[in-house]
Amino acid sequence: MSAHSYINMTQPKSRSVDRYIEQDKARQAQQDLVSGRIAVRLAQTFQALSDPTRVRIISALSHTELCVADIAALLDMTQSAVSHQLRTLREWKLIKHRKVGRIVYYTLDDEHIHDLFHRGLDHVMHG
Repeated sequence: MSAHSYINMTQPKSRSVDRYIEQDKARQAQQDLVSGRIAVRLAQTFQALSDPTRVRIISALSHTELCVADIAALLDMTQSAVSHQLRTLREWKLIKHRKVGRIVYYTLDDEHIHDLFHRGLDHVMHG
């Protein structure tokens, strides 16, 4: 899903809440409604989590920093396949990297990604 797919997605201009049954609730919802741009970024975050391989990578990185070779061994995948997934996760700003010599180490971008993953995991394990 690219941002270009949503070029004309903007928050609607001030719509009248007069046509709603629960006007106070509709007015509050309208004030809290995320903009089209934010909705696209959030959808991209969830899209990143829609792939089981990327979820497993995020799972591994939610506990420690790892290099490509270690992630590949952990998931029983080629380094090339893992690198492809890591590139996607980096583009969506879900992970970050640091280079030490020739080795690149990956970690989650911030605590929000860690929390999002673990909240989703809790939801799945609870249900």
